[in-house]
Amino acid sequence: MKKIQSRFGEIEYQEENLLHFPEGPTGFEHLRDFVVMPNEKDGPLFWIQSVEDSQVAFILTDPTNFFVDYRVAPDHRERQKLQLGEDDECFALAVVTVHPDRQITLNLAAPMLFAPATKRALQVILDGTQYQSRTPLPTVDEARQAAEREAAK
Repeated sequence: MKKIQSRFGEIEYQEENLLHFPEGPTGFEHLRDFVVMPNEKDGPLFWIQSVEDSQVAFILTDPTNFFVDYRVAPDHRERQKLQLGEDDECFALAVVTVHPDRQITLNLAAPMLFAPATKRALQVILDGTQYQSRTPLPTVDEARQAAEREAAK
């Protein structure tokens, strides 16, 4: 069992439970290993805390909780970096930002691909996409309409 100090206080972790970024998140390429923080409240958000830098942590969420039609699949190169097998699952997660005015946005243009089987993650930048790096959370009505469209497919 190892320990680090962080903005959350002292964290104990086992190396085999770390989330490994072979290339580091965008802008933090030097940081490779993160601890997934247990979610103390019910809800769709969770934190990952850098093991190498106690000041760096990200809030993540599954964007399909808010945008039911959001889909990102790893390409061949990304699958290799994630060490994904043919049938291994991969999830796209969005970085959440809470701005000073308390507006919450999701970075849908640069999701983090997460492979549970290998505990590896990779942040990718989507080229030529309609998704934005500061996508506001949808209103309740917008989310309901999107869910109805998805169900009708």
